[in-house]
Amino acid sequence: MLKRLLILLSILALGLLLYSVYVENIFSPRLSPKDTAKITLNDLDLTVEYNRPSKRDRVVFGALVPFDEVWRTGANEATTFETNKPLLINGIELKRGKYTIWTVPMKDQWKVMFNSKQYEWGVNEKMEPMWDPNYDALEIIVPAQSLDVTVERFTIAFDNKTGHLKLTMAWDNTLIEVPIDVIE
Repeated sequence: MLKRLLILLSILALGLLLYSVYVENIFSPRLSPKDTAKITLNDLDLTVEYNRPSKRDRVVFGALVPFDEVWRTGANEATTFETNKPLLINGIELKRGKYTIWTVPMKDQWKVMFNSKQYEWGVNEKMEPMWDPNYDALEIIVPAQSLDVTVERFTIAFDNKTGHLKLTMAWDNTLIEVPIDVIE
């Protein structure tokens, strides 16, 4: 009886290994790897978790990421933004908590939405954004800037070089900056 159980468990383990390698391909690197942007200033902690798609010789904005349509702001899982303090984002209050970030890239400006709903994935099976506007806690418009360099992988970072905190997003030849102030 024990021998049969061991044989069955061995076959099951082998089957799971083969499935992992050939179907899910768990040992190959992700095309859009996960990354985290963090900043700590005094007692403020901000964290963004996102996935970084690559340009790979593609036209990004206006093609791969269409203009005037909601984008999951990265790849794979929905991008999250977490703050331990209430903030002013472009002058509008954002309460402390965890949000998903959604954007609408346009030629000269972007709409940026901080959404209170947590989504497991960024798109549904039809590749449509899972974003529900009823959960938008904040929506702003920021200008899109052209870069002289090409950013190969989508990059989110915090910039506090001038003492004015910004959440930046860059990919291809485009950069946006979201101004952030702490509510004291």
